[in-house]
Amino acid sequence: MSYLVLDIETTGKQYDDLDETTKGYFRQWAERDAQSSEQVERELEQIKKGLPFSPFLGEVVAIGMQDDNNMGAVYFRADNDKKAKDFEEDGIQYRVGSEKEVLEKFWEVARNYYTFVTFNGRAFDAPFLMIRSAVHGVRPSRNLMPNRYLSGQKFGTQHIDLSDQLTYYGAVRRLPKLHFVTKAFNIESPKDGGMSGEEVPQAFKDERYREIARYCMDDVFATKKLFEYWNEFLNFELKFAD
Repeated sequence: MSYLVLDIETTGKQYDDLDETTKGYFRQWAERDAQSSEQVERELEQIKKGLPFSPFLGEVVAIGMQDDNNMGAVYFRADNDKKAKDFEEDGIQYRVGSEKEVLEKFWEVARNYYTFVTFNGRAFDAPFLMIRSAVHGVRPSRNLMPNRYLSGQKFGTQHIDLSDQLTYYGAVRRLPKLHFVTKAFNIESPKDGGMSGEEVPQAFKDERYREIARYCMDDVFATKKLFEYWNEFLNFELKFAD
């Protein structure tokens, strides 16, 4: 059975560019439990940092993927670099486009697969991709949000979220970060390269486009290796060809 491992990177709208009604809602949320004006401002700062992680207030800047045959690509944005070009590195294809073009290219690839592998993809990557696609009038070629449980994914699209699988759907108390899960399995963490998902919005603002694309692919590499461990030692429900 073939599969596609995927990961996305995102950025958010600037808080000052939001309409007054939206900013008013956020201020109300910040003020709800705050005990002082200083606490309100701290809460607002946390809200601002969270904008890139909402598909209604954020945007996709990179989508990385690799399949079971090690065919890989990253579709990424380089909005302010008019000279940005496609390139290939270590067998991975890097392709530049607008957010809509990046999404369209991803769904063209996705239509060739029925099994998708992510880390925390049900809570982030999958709904983000699907909602941002709808915003641009692009219909997803696959439903990346099927039944959460693998036992309910016998037919149609399968989404193996390793965050779900390695916590047994929440039985493990703390939701793990990819970084320390990879460390537990002696897999090189993508964070070892000096970037994290929280730093992507600033990196995008600084026009470090290729760096973001490479970081996105590093996430894919780590997730794929983690999947191989899960599939060999902890997968009791799905069968993949050797």
